[in-house]
Amino acid sequence: MEDRDTAPADGPAGAADGPADGPAGAAGELDFWSFVDLAGGRLAEEFGFPHRLATRLLLTLNRASAIVTYDLESTVHRPRGHSWAAFRLLFVTWLAGPLEPGRAAALAGMSRAAVSNLAKTLVADGMLERARGARDGRSVILSLTERGRAAMLEIFAAQHAREKQWADVLTETEQQMLVMLLDKLIEGRTRFDVRERS
Repeated sequence: MEDRDTAPADGPAGAADGPADGPAGAAGELDFWSFVDLAGGRLAEEFGFPHRLATRLLLTLNRASAIVTYDLESTVHRPRGHSWAAFRLLFVTWLAGPLEPGRAAALAGMSRAAVSNLAKTLVADGMLERARGARDGRSVILSLTERGRAAMLEIFAAQHAREKQWADVLTETEQQMLVMLLDKLIEGRTRFDVRERS
């Protein structure tokens, strides 16, 4: 997931460029889901792109990720003065730390530059501390301060409650099936040239 505010709009940028007399009616009446239907139809019928379900799958996956991320950030993290990116760095350092910045970046799905910049802010806020690594004296190790550990207990309690609200939309069996399918999708990335953060 990219490190940015992902406030979902009523429809994606550019949706208003669709034809006023298209299948979903006037472009101004489109919401995201009717846009997906419109896009799938036009891409297949007008432009000859055959894999309509694949397009719908990836659009839906990206939309779901953006909605959930924005909800967690706006209800849990922003009120506490942190971003979603800050939470991700604190979370992996809390549970897997102490960590070198490169390892923290890999676990959090962030770039090393983003971790370096974010760590400076979190150190200044008293949530993280940086220490020289024992290995060569040049490497840096990130760990949570006492304040950071106490804060993460409170922050994750709030996030966990929100996670449960989201998960309860599905039955336990449906949750397990969704996790299984997402795991399969991600594990399948070895079948083609997937670009990942490193």
